[in-house]
Amino acid sequence: MTHLTAEAPPLRDRAGFIAANTRLLAVPLVPEIRLHLAHEAVPMWQKTEEELGEIGLPPPFWAFAWAGGQALARYVLDHPETVRGRHVLDLASGSGLVAIAAAKAGAANVLAADIDAFAATAIGLNAAANAVAVRATGADLLAAPPKAFDTVLVGDLFYERELATRLLAWLEAARAQGALVLIGDPGRNYLPKARLEPIAEYCVTQTRELEDAETKRSTVWRLL
Repeated sequence: MTHLTAEAPPLRDRAGFIAANTRLLAVPLVPEIRLHLAHEAVPMWQKTEEELGEIGLPPPFWAFAWAGGQALARYVLDHPETVRGRHVLDLASGSGLVAIAAAKAGAANVLAADIDAFAATAIGLNAAANAVAVRATGADLLAAPPKAFDTVLVGDLFYERELATRLLAWLEAARAQGALVLIGDPGRNYLPKARLEPIAEYCVTQTRELEDAETKRSTVWRLL
């Protein structure tokens, strides 16, 4: 999850920028899903600020299929009972990969939340490309108690200490309300393993520009 420090460009400009700087590609571990993805991380990072002239825009996390999200999306598609007929939240959705997987697996409705305005636009484009219905919100859901969701999905979000602490408290509140909480993670430093149960493991192909290895072993966890 990232924070905007400058006003985001209008929706039309965001959609045009995404279309011009990405290609619609199959996700390696989840080839059933195609996303607007960047080819190389560094040029995309630069273009986000330079071409749009918005100093302080967040990195384009929405332009990449991160290992934790791929693992979680694969698990959801292979275990549709986790979302079928349920009200589902994909938290810090980025590209919308996990939300799209939930919609494909038969969720009653899916809300994809990400505070980056570009992510919300990318989610809409990616959902349309996969012919599924996904609602997107730019609200910071962690700023208020969780609403009633049947399943909460979190892909690769435990990478900062402060965020991890805040996130875990929110997820525990959602779990106390009865939500099934599933987390996809490739071994980030602040993952609260003592509160989690591993339920699946995958080897995910990644570019060395994003990760420290071309293959990341990623685990899907259930919050106890």
